[in-house]
Amino acid sequence: MRRTTPPDLDRAQDEWRATYQQLAVRPCTALRRRLIHLSATVLFHPHWQGQRSAGWAALHGARRDRSTL
Repeated sequence: MRRTTPPDLDRAQDEWRATYQQLAVRPCTALRRRLIHLSATVLFHPHWQGQRSAGWAALHGARRDRSTL
């Protein structure tokens, strides 16, 4: 079952993309700070709690396999 992202997370991701594009055109401290804030908002959103990506699982599974050698 695929989970859908909450509206506030979608909005933060959209704002992140828009801010990133603005920063590419017009570098300034205010936009850098906004991008950092939005990055933290997206990264630490409660939606991600308890979820692991396939890449994370493969990396940590491989490490676990090597420890048994």
